[in-house]
Amino acid sequence: MPSKPSVKPSAPAPRFRVEKDSMGDVNVPAERLWGAQTQRALENFRVSGRTMPERFLVALAQIKWASAQANEDLGLLERKLAAAIRDAAQEVVEGRRTAEFPLDVFQTGSGTSTNMNMNEVLANLANAALGGKAGDKKPVHPNDHVNLGQSSNDAIPTALHVSVASAARERLLPALARLATALHERGRAFDDVVKVGRTHLQDATPVRMGQVFQGYAAQAAHAAQRIALAWDGLLEVALGGTAVGTGIGRHADFHLRAIEHLSSRTGLALRKARNPFEALAGREACVFFAGSLSAAAAALGKIANDVRFLGSGPRCGYGELKLPELQPGSSIMPGKVNPVMSESLLMACMLVQGNMTTVSIAGGAGNFELNVTLPLLALVLLDSIETLAGAVDGFAVRCVAGLDVDRPRVAALVEESLMLATALAPHIGYDAAAALAKEAWKQGTTIRALCESKKLLPPDKLKEVLDLRHMTEPGRGGPAGG
Repeated sequence: MPSKPSVKPSAPAPRFRVEKDSMGDVNVPAERLWGAQTQRALENFRVSGRTMPERFLVALAQIKWASAQANEDLGLLERKLAAAIRDAAQEVVEGRRTAEFPLDVFQTGSGTSTNMNMNEVLANLANAALGGKAGDKKPVHPNDHVNLGQSSNDAIPTALHVSVASAARERLLPALARLATALHERGRAFDDVVKVGRTHLQDATPVRMGQVFQGYAAQAAHAAQRIALAWDGLLEVALGGTAVGTGIGRHADFHLRAIEHLSSRTGLALRKARNPFEALAGREACVFFAGSLSAAAAALGKIANDVRFLGSGPRCGYGELKLPELQPGSSIMPGKVNPVMSESLLMACMLVQGNMTTVSIAGGAGNFELNVTLPLLALVLLDSIETLAGAVDGFAVRCVAGLDVDRPRVAALVEESLMLATALAPHIGYDAAAALAKEAWKQGTTIRALCESKKLLPPDKLKEVLDLRHMTEPGRGGPAGG
């Protein structure tokens, strides 16, 4: 038989391509779209394994899209190059190039590495679409074209504000609105239930369970209002300040057009910084916003704690609320059910309050013309928003919506409260009412029963004075104590 012709094995694909930057040659993995500066940063910053949040990268890509459009408008960028950059940016916005952004959050504090990562990826994508190849930097150059009119020092803080504002608008504010609605609905359902009020962890005058839950609903709503107030400050962006706030290297109208395009794409009413030097050097808007998140966490933590304590039991706790049974609560105690959604929300609140400390420190860590903690601020602010929003939604849907009241237990507890003596004080005097409460406690009886045995008031009058619902009506009951 004739021998088969020998087939030479194909040469293996090259593992690297050699790129050049101002510092010399760099080996870049051949299949990757980033370039020399990204590769240097990847090797320098092997810190935490935490990459920049995807929402932040989307915001930065939106800035590059808007910048390309602005530069085309101004005649500074050829139409086909601008279109190629915009198409490349859209791929990032759609989440199709996430693997091309490998850099650690703990990098250069200005975020220059991530800005150049974006510039290089978009340039290589644009060049591929225009017939070029990765690493050639032509016809689209990462600095000369993608970064035209910008600096990392204004693009990165703009991406920070845009990503945080978008996350709050799309995730957290709607979650808080849903929680406020769920609490309000429970308040309406429980409005006929009169329970023991508690102050200083001691029995106090009666309150309706509906009033308690309406208070919770107001806390959630007010938290959203405070966040919205601080959120508005994020809409003022640094784009246009370039390196130190002077705007060097950009067209006089670049930032106005770019911010207009960015607003249109994001749906945010963005506006140029009133003072570009402040916008680069200070991060007080972020600190103020983090403070509103911390205030929300304080309110939500209080609600979560109240719900789990009022639902404690089922026999040896307060036992006023019946919590939804979601999962077994113990690996050793059969039948135990825990307040897991309250605990989930509490931990999220603790994270947010801890992050507030980080933001406060980072916000004051600028030196001269630039704050140098921008990637960290993006990480912790977006982490706070996403975590809190998720926990709030879980608490609303899987806890609040399924809450019920143990009506017999609530009725028994409120009837035993010694603070019903408060309603008697206008009729028998404070001292006599106090003595009555102490006597009832010692005898193990109720205020009502002791009054009846002592015949302190006529039966009809006593029934009127100790009407529990009447005590919960603002302005209709007797004087209350603290």
